[in-house]
Amino acid sequence: MSELSFQQVDVFTHVPLKGNPLAVVVDADGLSDETMASLANWTNLSETTFLLKPTDPAADYRARIFTPERELPFAGHPTLGSCQVWLNSGRTPKQAQIVQECGAGLIRIRRDDKRLAFAAPPLRRGGDVDAETLTRLANGLRIKPNAIKASQWVDNGPGWVAVMLESRAEVLALQPDYPALADLKPGVVAPWLATDGDDAQFEVRAFIPTRAAEDPVTGSLNAGLAQWLIGAGLAPNAYVAAQGTVLGRAGRVHVERDGSDIWIGGRTISCIEGKLQMPRGA
Repeated sequence: MSELSFQQVDVFTHVPLKGNPLAVVVDADGLSDETMASLANWTNLSETTFLLKPTDPAADYRARIFTPERELPFAGHPTLGSCQVWLNSGRTPKQAQIVQECGAGLIRIRRDDKRLAFAAPPLRRGGDVDAETLTRLANGLRIKPNAIKASQWVDNGPGWVAVMLESRAEVLALQPDYPALADLKPGVVAPWLATDGDDAQFEVRAFIPTRAAEDPVTGSLNAGLAQWLIGAGLAPNAYVAAQGTVLGRAGRVHVERDGSDIWIGGRTISCIEGKLQMPRGA
């Protein structure tokens, strides 16, 4: 048996067990694709990542990101969680900003005393949502079509399509019909009203029909949302999004536009650390 360092971290929260968990395997260069996929299926978390040596000299490390079903080119909370584990392992970046290599290319990450933040990658698909898809979204979310106040494709890898509702209360009340959503992956957002408090400015939910599940806190979706909302003048240049409320989580995603970059940040907490025992040659 060979042993690999393993951590499970909680991302987008400062309170343990209130964010989105991520499993991270360090120095995983010797693992096969099949073993990575099997391990991600076994952990049954929304994502499991594997840290490897970079193939691009500009990168500090390479991350491969797996859901229980497939590999993703990019995902947000795995990016921040992987970076935190890489730093926890005593690694030092080449420059002030950390550079992660993944299927989507090179992702820049910056850090301060409180949190890590990644620069939102370019959208793979943006633009308007056609009428037929909007009808499917409304049916799948079990809302009237006129409840959708705005919509946009915000796909940076996982396939997100976004709709905006009128209020936080409407977002929190959603009970989607997952079979009706089929292959659509909707992200839903609405502004907080004054009566909702001042802890955040937007409420977000993310639905994954292939798993008939809601994602607790979603960096990739919030990155796409931020590019849309800020670009369309629907959100200020800096705001906080709340996510995971219905699941009993307290996710907080910090968004900031700095020049041409939009940064998606949050806290990461290490919850489990140990050794992963794998058969040699796995």
